Amino acid sequence: MDRLLSGYRRFRAEMWPSERATYEALAMYGQNPHTLVIACSDSRVDPQRVFGAGPGEMFSVRNIAGLVPPYAPDSHHHGTSAAVEYAVRVLKVKRAVVLGHAQCGGVRAMAEGAPSDAQDFVSRWMEIAAPVLETIPRVGPLHELLPKYEAAVVRLSLANLRTFPWVAEAEEAGSLQVEGFQFDIHTGVLSRLAGEDFVAVDQSSF
Repeated sequence: MDRLLSGYRRFRAEMWPSERATYEALAMYGQNPHTLVIACSDSRVDPQRVFGAGPGEMFSVRNIAGLVPPYAPDSHHHGTSAAVEYAVRVLKVKRAVVLGHAQCGGVRAMAEGAPSDAQDFVSRWMEIAAPVLETIPRVGPLHELLPKYEAAVVRLSLANLRTFPWVAEAEEAGSLQVEGFQFDIHTGVLSRLAGEDFVAVDQSSF
């Protein structure tokens, strides 16, 4: 708790003075983020830091492996889907981004085939990404396969995101841009999905 409170004190002393007006405007006029980001809960990958975003600029949704489930209008609880709906239909974001990353524990657990049971939420959740195991031959050591799985998970989440009718409609109308990115924790390099390949941002036209 002391670390949290000391962090808060730094925020008040170092950040609040310069950002106070921004927070006051957000409180008065509400949020108007330009981007929805679906990212992993991994503590090493902070979307706002990676993209250099300030308060009120990004609507972030974080879960294990940064997965987007397919559109499923049923009576179950859908936290990620609800956040996507709110961002696109209510906040009218201009961009929807799926941010994957290297060394993803959720993807590793799926690739290793960790046994699942009714009490294992992680394995059940990772079933969303199971199709990637069928598209990539399990040939070679795991450390060589993981980057391929991680990239494929981003592509799958983008495909699932487009199954939401209002996402597809907004993208077709040109009011929403849907993109995929991959962050390398070790090097700090961000890559953008261009066609079928991820290209380092500083080497692309982005």
